[in-house]
Amino acid sequence: MAQHQSNPPLRPGAAPAPIVLAGATGDLGFRIAQELLKRGAAVRALVRVGNTKPEVTVLQDLGADIVPVDFNSVTALTKACAGAACVVSALSGLREVIVGTQKRLLDAAVAAGVPRFIPSDFCIDYTRLPAGSNRNLDLRREFNQRLDQAPIHATSILNGMFTDLLTGQAPVVLFGLKRVLYYGDADQPLDFTTTANTAEFTAAAALDPTTPRYLRVAGEVASIRGLQKAATAATGTPFKLLRVGGLWVLGTMIKVTKTLMPTTDDVFPPWQGMQYLHNMFTGLPKLTPLDNARYPEIRWTPVREVLAARK
Repeated sequence: MAQHQSNPPLRPGAAPAPIVLAGATGDLGFRIAQELLKRGAAVRALVRVGNTKPEVTVLQDLGADIVPVDFNSVTALTKACAGAACVVSALSGLREVIVGTQKRLLDAAVAAGVPRFIPSDFCIDYTRLPAGSNRNLDLRREFNQRLDQAPIHATSILNGMFTDLLTGQAPVVLFGLKRVLYYGDADQPLDFTTTANTAEFTAAAALDPTTPRYLRVAGEVASIRGLQKAATAATGTPFKLLRVGGLWVLGTMIKVTKTLMPTTDDVFPPWQGMQYLHNMFTGLPKLTPLDNARYPEIRWTPVREVLAARK
């Protein structure tokens, strides 16, 4: 695979066009901002008016241009996007954010003449999943259908599951029981990428004017048996497999859980995480081909290293 230069050469004396970043005070967005600054990029971080998170001060101290903006105003967003080389969204939320706010941000980018847009996808390959199989991914599919109709060059970054979730939030590696829990096939390949690696790759892609519509990366592709080996190596204690049942069992559990909590404003209720695992275990959203080699300076963190660093 051809290697790509992250930073295109500038005209002598020219200042780099800024990268506009929405969602810069969230975990992933904060990391993307830092990676962009490390690469010498001019970062314009859009924050909601009144945002007093400590990340705002940190980014300002690192050299980012902090721009308080009304995310409900396309006019205000257009002004904030003026002169940018790329708009990157790391926004998190439900329909109001993923479809509504991102649509206003997209309209602003187009109105400001920004050439490129990176939406807040950062997930498994929802393009290969049937509609209705995952609420959060359906919202991303809906927004990207609008994005594809806009006169702007779009690039979605897909990274599988954040490896960091394996240390607690994702009920797969059960450290107390020394078990790796799963449904279905223990040999199904699964994609994992750390939040840090995803941020590095996104920063490089934001500075690369030649990106395609989709970029797919995985810090490590591992089956459940691979996770078992990684957990054993990371802890020095043998882990065993715990198969709860077939995918139909997980599907039934999802339906029951949704019935018990049918409406919620939580972005990640328990059944949403279960849906994500079900999607992964089917093998349908497996990322292929992988674009890891596009930016060879990135060192991809393996699952074992993440599990070993668990506190």
